[in-house]
Amino acid sequence: MRTDPAASAAGNPDDYRRFGLDPRSIEPWEDGARTENRPGTYEWWYFDAHLDDGSKLVVVFQNKDAVSPNRPLSPLLRINLDLPDGRTIEKLQSLPADSWSAATDHCDVRVGADRFEGDLHTYRITAAVDEVAIEVTLTGDIPPWRPGTGHLVFGADRADVFAWLPSVPQGTVTGTLTLDGATRAISGVGYHDHNWGNVPLPSIVHDWYWARGQAGPYSVIASYITAVEKLGFQAIPVFMLARDGEIVADDASRVRFETDDVFTDGVTGKPVASVVRYTYADGDDEIVVEFTRERDLVRARMADELSPVKRLLARLARFDGAYLRFAGPITVTVRRGGALVERHGDEAIWELMYFGRARAIPVQGATSA
Repeated sequence: MRTDPAASAAGNPDDYRRFGLDPRSIEPWEDGARTENRPGTYEWWYFDAHLDDGSKLVVVFQNKDAVSPNRPLSPLLRINLDLPDGRTIEKLQSLPADSWSAATDHCDVRVGADRFEGDLHTYRITAAVDEVAIEVTLTGDIPPWRPGTGHLVFGADRADVFAWLPSVPQGTVTGTLTLDGATRAISGVGYHDHNWGNVPLPSIVHDWYWARGQAGPYSVIASYITAVEKLGFQAIPVFMLARDGEIVADDASRVRFETDDVFTDGVTGKPVASVVRYTYADGDDEIVVEFTRERDLVRARMADELSPVKRLLARLARFDGAYLRFAGPITVTVRRGGALVERHGDEAIWELMYFGRARAIPVQGATSA
């Protein structure tokens, strides 16, 4: 009899049948609406871009807050813009339920005049909040990918689900950005994924590190997800490495995760690693992907975004969620038989989502697998 851990990536044949997926292909409907906005579920479509002028852009269409999935349809539009001059602009707009629609056969999400639409290769995104507006096209350079079924399952019955589809692991971005009435052309490298689930994230996930980046011919998506205490703090690594647009490594069981220089963040009270490292080992060959924090882009307590009443309720419920986003170098190092073969570096952005109470700071250089 097979014994599954309390939290794991779903990737066996029964899982593919359960979710109606083909292990050999990804279909456009997988990026369409998956929840029908049912109570107890949530869903979002995410886009980010590293622009050629050094700006960082994030746009998210959410059908509701993932922390409160039992709410009715409550659309949210998020735009985050980090500018080369050091300014950070964060916008979160709540919109009426009747302004939201999402197709089921492919990605076509609309909220008011804003739209997120595409076909697993080419996406067009328009979004505007106050003085910020974007109109961009994202064209995939790497084919869509998912880790197994793309579903993480939790609990003894594996009924609690959080799902994730990187529809464009990396692509080319072109378009325009309007800020304070001035419109300019933009270009850069972008990414799009789609997430959904059927249980409040704080009830299954304690924290996660998530990153994507590019260095030389390599592109990477990497995450390390830790389940809540009642699920034994079970770890779920996720890893994808592409070279020249072709996926060359995505077996997360070969990944070792490490952190260095961990400290307590003064704003959120969460332990933060200044260095996160993913080592992919295949026999005597290994690829090391390392992210080094140089600056903080976001340090936010989730309750601060709530109304005063909901903030009080969150405090009474001891909800202590936090979100941090960092910028700094990514380094990809390739060794074969212990000999250095390649090393490439560039700039990247990554995040720490922390739903649970802060755990003790681990020993420096601690390793998890």
